[in-house]
Amino acid sequence: MTRPLRVAALASGRGSNLAALIAARDAGRLPIEFTLVGSDKKQAGALAIAAAAGIPTVSMNPKDYATRAEFDAALFGRVADSGAELLVLAGYMRIVDAAVVAHWEGRAINVHPSLLPKYRGLHTHRRCLEAGDTEHGASVHFVTAELDGGPVVAQARIPVHPGDSEDDLATRLLVEEHKLLPAVVGAIAMGRLGWQDGPVFDGTALRQPLDLADFL
Repeated sequence: MTRPLRVAALASGRGSNLAALIAARDAGRLPIEFTLVGSDKKQAGALAIAAAAGIPTVSMNPKDYATRAEFDAALFGRVADSGAELLVLAGYMRIVDAAVVAHWEGRAINVHPSLLPKYRGLHTHRRCLEAGDTEHGASVHFVTAELDGGPVVAQARIPVHPGDSEDDLATRLLVEEHKLLPAVVGAIAMGRLGWQDGPVFDGTALRQPLDLADFL
């Protein structure tokens, strides 16, 4: 692209993945322009991070809406109004109405702390340990109506060490998430990764998830 990709992000928590995207942008490694950061939590740390970076923010309370679909339509409407070309779910902890998601197919990605299709949903580190896995990781996938079920485009992996706790895994994995998400967003911004009836990387249909080395 000859101009920065217009990106919006949704987050429910502290916003560390958002901070990683902002840092990559500020370092000149990510040709994007943030149009909006939104949250379903008024006190989400992501909103403070965005405001400090001069990015417009919006917080909306799901309890102010009669149904989940009405809330999702309102919040995603604000995203659309911002002019975003790509939506990044960076720790956004709500299941989104299928009809709302459908309008963003191929234009929305999510980062999830497991090696999908393993461990969709919550408590991924605990489930990894309970299963006795020797490997854990994070996935970035295009968002569809199926919870954590859209096509996976990239993954980062870490070993599970004897004696690891959930916190140990979470801490080590977050370092990799902070590399993986900017790499994927950068590939989209530079036209290398996109959606043409499914994920395409460098002009070829993506048959398996990429890893960090594939973006170099």
